[in-house]
Formats: sequence, structure tokens, C-alpha cells
Amino acid sequence: MKTVTPDQVSVADFHSYLLSAVAPRPIALASTVDKEGKVNLSPFSFFNVFGSNPPTLIFSPNRRVRDGSGKDTLDNVLEVKEVVIHVVDYSMVEQVSLASCEYPKGTNEFIKAGFTAVPSLKVIPPRVKEAKVAFECRVRDIIQMSDLGGSPNLVICEVIALHVAEELLGEDGKIIPQKTDWVARMGGDWYCRASGDAIFQVPKPNMKLGVGVDAIPEKVRESGVLDGNMLGRLGNVHEVPSTREIDNFRMLYPSGYTLEEIRSLVEKGELHLAWTAILAME
Repeated sequence: MKTVTPDQVSVADFHSYLLSAVAPRPIALASTVDKEGKVNLSPFSFFNVFGSNPPTLIFSPNRRVRDGSGKDTLDNVLEVKEVVIHVVDYSMVEQVSLASCEYPKGTNEFIKAGFTAVPSLKVIPPRVKEAKVAFECRVRDIIQMSDLGGSPNLVICEVIALHVAEELLGEDGKIIPQKTDWVARMGGDWYCRASGDAIFQVPKPNMKLGVGVDAIPEKVRESGVLDGNMLGRLGNVHEVPSTREIDNFRMLYPSGYTLEEIRSLVEKGELHLAWTAILAME
């Protein structure tokens, strides 16, 4: 492992490490206005959801690394404590990139990027018609860490209205992941696309506890045949096969299963049978 501390490299270099390592990051396309009503639209990948009661989003228009200067979005939310945060999907990513250009203060990025501005319901800043999801927010607090280059400015936002395209919704009114096509930021000029084969499920026990990787016999756990994900998948089951099931397996398969065969079962999601074969080895 290479170890780097912030005092060993420049701010710009450590900034590059951060953006390349903490990825992918969702993108907040933030619409704001200044006290004169001039509109600004800009994307930020230091962004996420942080709670649901009250519904809270936080994004950070950092000070520019090169000179410590602030961005128009920060100035705007300090003057008018409202913002519309849009989630970025693949159909708009090139326009969003264009909106990130450092145009002179007062430039309307809706026009520059070719987006359609439509009135919001509860806040002054307009929202982007083309966005599949938009959150109208009040700015509850702004935490400015310092006036140095690269310094964070945490804009803590309370969601007061949500707009979501009906094409993303299922019959239960909830967003279906397979219908989305979100994009996220990586380091440098790189993005990633969360759709198709790029999205997958990992069953998570919410009410029941998984038995844990430590329940897997050591000779299987330390064999190297099953990788960490496979061990985690086995450890995520709520209960292991009964003694009767194990005895029946031994009668049917006196030679047992090899670790490679057990690996294949785990890959196919046949976890109960995989567990039975593992415990029958003892």
C-alpha cells in the first residue's frame, strides 16, 4: 500500500486522490438565485442524502483549489437560502458538464447549457424541466470550513418538495432502479453510468441477523477458493441447515462436494445447498 499524507503533496494532488478514490459520487445540479433574482445553475459531486426526518441533502461548492475563490452558488445561497437540487441522468450529462464552465457572474447557465427553466412550487430558484428528479429545498445551514483553496462549504438543505418523472415509477409509486439511468463522477474527466448490468442486488438482513462469516468452518473460510463476496453472501443467511438435512445430504452424496462445486452453488445463489455441503464436510 502506498501511504500519502496531506502535508506530503500539494492540495491539488491530494484533491485528485480524493476524487479518484471516493467514487462514484452522485451529482447535484443546483439551481440558485442571488438577491437580484439572477439565476445560476451548476453541478457538484460533493453531494449526498443525509437523513429523512427532516429530509436532508448536503452538497458542497468548494472554494477553488487554485486560488481559494468562492463560487457563485455559494454566494447565492448565502443571499437567498433556497435551492433546487436535480439528480443527473445520462440523457443530460453533456449539458451538465457544460453548465460547470466558469462563466462570468450573472450568466444564466440554463440558457448556456440548453436547459428549460420551469417555475418551482415552493422556492424561488427555477427547476430544470429535463431532469427526472428534482428536490426543492430550503437551506438550513451553511458550514464554511475556511477561506483556503479547496475548502468545503457544506450547504445543508431541507427538502420541501420532490418532483419525479412518472416513467421511473412502478405501480406502488416507488422508483424502480431498472428504470433509472443515473450518472456519477469519478476522478478527472471520468464518469460512470448506473444502469443495465451495472446495477445489482445484495440481499440485506434488516430484521434478522446474518449468521456471519465466522460461522463458516475455518478450512472453507481460509481455503482461498471462496472470495470475500462469496463468504459475505454465505454469512448473510439467517440460519444454517439442520442436522437432519446434513445427514440426508451425506447419504445422498457420500463423497460430498468439492470446494469448487460449492463455489459454483454460491455463484448461482443456491446458498442453502452450499451451506449443507459445507457442513457435511465436517
